[in-house]
Amino acid sequence: MTTLLDGYREHIVAAHKQPLFLLLVGFITSFVLIRFSVRMIRAKVRWWPGNVTPGGLHIHHMVFGLGFLLTGGIGVFSTYGGHPWIDVFGLLFGIGCGLVLDEFALILHLDDVYWSAQGRKSVDAVIFGILCTSLLLVGYVPLGVVPSQETRWGLVTVISVNALVSVITLLKGKMWTGLLGILVPGLSWIGAIRLARPSSPWARWRYATRPRRRARALRRERRLHRRADIARTWLFDLIAGAPDKLPAGHPAAHRVAERMAARASAHLDAHAARALARRSARLADRRSAAAPAPGAAPAVGSEPGPRPRAQQRRRTVRAGRSRTYAVRPTGLEPRPDRHPRPRPHTRRIHR
Repeated sequence: MTTLLDGYREHIVAAHKQPLFLLLVGFITSFVLIRFSVRMIRAKVRWWPGNVTPGGLHIHHMVFGLGFLLTGGIGVFSTYGGHPWIDVFGLLFGIGCGLVLDEFALILHLDDVYWSAQGRKSVDAVIFGILCTSLLLVGYVPLGVVPSQETRWGLVTVISVNALVSVITLLKGKMWTGLLGILVPGLSWIGAIRLARPSSPWARWRYATRPRRRARALRRERRLHRRADIARTWLFDLIAGAPDKLPAGHPAAHRVAERMAARASAHLDAHAARALARRSARLADRRSAAAPAPGAAPAVGSEPGPRPRAQQRRRTVRAGRSRTYAVRPTGLEPRPDRHPRPRPHTRRIHR
């Protein structure tokens, strides 16, 4: 305990990082507590207080988070950043960050997608915020240097290169590698060297004209990243709870959008794409061979098929003429009498 206190005084208090440390503590604590609260509410535990609904209006916890953010931000400016107020307002600001970013997906989609698959973006935002704050806490020049200290330009170069490599890793679609690489310098470099994921922005920019590299990325996605996605989903379910398969009140438009996004993300393999192109070319050749040449007379005794009839009807509609339709027997017409009645005899009078 004495060693921890000495390290805290040396690396946090003496380095003027105590407000940032309290911000990180409030950030993590508020996220953990609010996730525990919503999971208790979801499980319908009787002894746990439910949602805040004054007058039937459900107030999300990001509203309270905005209050903490405003209190912390305005309080720092109003007290000129003096002690001990800056520590208090730093803690309040961290609590507000955790409450607001926990509902980041609701703000992004403007819909209650908290327990849907889209709600996982909130967890990504929280993890990204915690890692960035941790980087600021352990970072050096230009992130946490005191002006009177000597600048370590070698360390500045390492941090700058690592930040650039982490951005490249994130563009390649490797979120966890890029985020963890902010704190572990060598990890993001490995992710930047390896192939990008097929659905990432880097693959759309760089692999569009490189089919071999794209095919390798697809094979690696099917072989390796599927297991990593399963492990990541399990970890997210453990932290934030499993999403609903069919969330209550979820709009139909969002379900359609999710299906379209899933189909768009499932890219075709290179061989399947070439087979589809060949099949389309053969179908086009058959249609062009079956279509009569323009201006050619129809064969004698040949009846017009359904395609020429449809074209004729369209030309008739364009010309503005009335169309005639052949009435097909429906079987409901009155049948003729088998024994017709004799007509009454009429006598003609000749004048």
